[in-house]
Amino acid sequence: MRPRVASATVTTTVPMLDLTADPVELTAALVDVPSVSGAEATLSDALERALREQAPHLEVIRSGAAVLARTRLGRDQRVLLAGHIDTVPIADNLPSHREGDLLYGCGTSDMKAGDAVFAHLAATLTEPRHDLTLVFYDCEEIEADRNGLGRIERELPEWLRADLAILGEPTGGTVEAGCQGTLRVEIRTHGRRAHSARSWLGDNAVHHAAEVLARLGAYSPRDVDIDGCVYREGLQAVRIAGGVAGNVVPDECVVTVNFRFAPDRSADAALAHVRDVFAGYDLTVTDLSPGALPGLTAPSAQQFLAATGTTAHAKYGWTDVSRFAALGIPAINYGPGDPNLAHTREEHVDTRVINRSTDVLRRFLG
Repeated sequence: MRPRVASATVTTTVPMLDLTADPVELTAALVDVPSVSGAEATLSDALERALREQAPHLEVIRSGAAVLARTRLGRDQRVLLAGHIDTVPIADNLPSHREGDLLYGCGTSDMKAGDAVFAHLAATLTEPRHDLTLVFYDCEEIEADRNGLGRIERELPEWLRADLAILGEPTGGTVEAGCQGTLRVEIRTHGRRAHSARSWLGDNAVHHAAEVLARLGAYSPRDVDIDGCVYREGLQAVRIAGGVAGNVVPDECVVTVNFRFAPDRSADAALAHVRDVFAGYDLTVTDLSPGALPGLTAPSAQQFLAATGTTAHAKYGWTDVSRFAALGIPAINYGPGDPNLAHTREEHVDTRVINRSTDVLRRFLG
């Protein structure tokens, strides 16, 4: 456990957070502490201090820039609330500001509103129906090998044991179940370099990529219904690169293809499918993460879904629910932010959804 910093130093360097305050005000306070990926320490210090001082019923520890807390009440079930505290780079959208019911600022939607709801409930629910674990983690918005959840899984696996995991990713206050898997490959075509003035002496690798694009254009993606959630697959070229100069016939071209696949496919099955689509071409895998099944048949997930009074939908995109699913833990996405506003300059969150999400979770947990 990291040593406590003397209070005289903390008061001058660590922002004060009131976890018992209105969740909307707490959201604004979290947003106003910059925490771009890799630079979350100030916010981590503030959260750790607030949890230690305002939630004495919780066991609190640190893991790098992540803050973890939990109850030990001996309840029959444990619910884990997880939220990343990092953001994408700031785009002239700090400090936060209000316009009516909307709160603007970097990270409002993805996902400090969800963090605020979780932290508020952690401090104010002293006798929850279920035992609770809180995981506020770092480096979600960057490369996967730096993700704080991965570090916690390796170093503190007992802290991730639960009967249900709720990830506070922005869902607009609805339940988004599971997630798509993602695969990215590079497809190379080859030719022979030559001076473009004597192009007949060469063999243009960029022209050979036309067949790759034709296969993509002819591809028919699947719609897959799993537990009432329809996952839509997609196979798309996301980058193409070739050529070394304006007067040279290129001898290599690289087409980067991204496959978003339904969670009924394993990672190996997804890769095998893409190899079939592009049979005859050289493929290099640059990213591969499995999806997560909805997990809605678990009793704890059914109880939460009933508490929301809504119908679950498929999660389009990859989230860290995949990590929990791989551990055999039913996991869902539920947060007040709007996923369509994530990472934008105009990022904002509807404060009414913050309050509604807080009420739903309090009803389920309390």
